[in-house]
Amino acid sequence: MQVPRTYISKIENGKAVPTLSSLQRLATALEVGICDLLRDGHSRRARETAAVLADPFLAEIAPLVMQMDAFQRAMFLNQVRETAMGRRRSA
Repeated sequence: MQVPRTYISKIENGKAVPTLSSLQRLATALEVGICDLLRDGHSRRARETAAVLADPFLAEIAPLVMQMDAFQRAMFLNQVRETAMGRRRSA
């Protein structure tokens, strides 16, 4: 962006408001659109959730995982992690 790192830090921490040209340079540097920079956390999270649920397997297990208590969810995620690591080791 050709600006000091402190300026970027101030933007990230809400202590500076970038100009439109700064937003354009930042978007270009990050290879995203300006709208992606301005989108709030809620809409970004909704978009990411939709992308994850586009996978048929994840869409099928998501409702089941949501019904689990914290212990069951931890056990399930640990099993998935171990399975994924085992596949990487054998590949």
